[in-house]
Amino acid sequence: MHWELSDEQELFSKSLREWTAAKFGTESIRSLQKTGDTATFGTSLVEEGWWGVGYPEDHDGQGGGILELALASREYGRSAVPNSSWLAAAVASPLLTDAELSRQATGQSVHVAAIRADRVPTFTALDVDDGKITGSVPHVLGASDADVFLVPVGEPGSVGLARIDAADAEVTSDALLDRSRSTSTVTFTSAAFVESEVLETDSAQRVIDLAAVLTAADALGSAERLLELAVDYSKQRKQFGQFIGAFQAVKHAAAQMLVTVEASFSIALYAAAAVEDGIADASTAAAIAKAQVTNAVAALADSSLTVHGAIGYTWEHDLHLFYKRAKLNRTLFGTPAAWNERVASALLGS
Repeated sequence: MHWELSDEQELFSKSLREWTAAKFGTESIRSLQKTGDTATFGTSLVEEGWWGVGYPEDHDGQGGGILELALASREYGRSAVPNSSWLAAAVASPLLTDAELSRQATGQSVHVAAIRADRVPTFTALDVDDGKITGSVPHVLGASDADVFLVPVGEPGSVGLARIDAADAEVTSDALLDRSRSTSTVTFTSAAFVESEVLETDSAQRVIDLAAVLTAADALGSAERLLELAVDYSKQRKQFGQFIGAFQAVKHAAAQMLVTVEASFSIALYAAAAVEDGIADASTAAAIAKAQVTNAVAALADSSLTVHGAIGYTWEHDLHLFYKRAKLNRTLFGTPAAWNERVASALLGS
């Protein structure tokens, strides 16, 4: 099955791609990475109206839903932009109150869930002593640009979400190979908080599903760009008096990359639509997308690098931007093995 986008969705994707290319080309991305600037891209999204896409209009967003969020994530993967705050905010959105959702949709505040980004999202409660929270959470995505942290507190089976101002937390950035994303260890020391209602199971599952489909969509975008780079290079590089694109081995590699891109397109976008529509097996579709797409795209990145040869290893070539992103997407919010376990449990009814 090949997933088809509507004319409106195609226009949205094209418009966002053109805007991203114009404002955040690879030279701009390199500059942002060099300075460690994680905020400029998110600020531009807010200022030019892209941030609110995927948030409901009755909460001051631009409209659309999870499929539009996935299409945006795909474009951000295509351009390797530093979108950690956008992704972290989108993943946390099912946990917000109506008022918080409105503030986030308009870019007034960024809410980030204090959950680890190196595993399938889980809500592990921190200790509360005398009305204050003490503890730390490693590898929190987008923590450096958060305004408010949503921190799990309480007992197993009865977890609530405390709201803690980012100014009351210590944020220590991680050193990632993929410099287009940012994670940090977030430490709370006797931090005051406002506790919300008990975390609902449906909201927690929504967070897991969003993490899966948006990461898969980002990987899809990276795959499309990696394929383009490989094909373009095969038309420029000559060996033995011929363009390398004429060699059978290169043709086969490009064909396999195209198969991966086409399959990933349908898998990732179907999963996004399934989660949006709330179909019965939506969570399983999301898990399949995270496992299959990110794993296949990581392998595609190796193929693209092979086509490029030694030039692909250099800092000066754009390939490494997308190669590193594809590799991180494979483990971001959990490895394919962890998501395959969820798929197996769903299929076996355990």
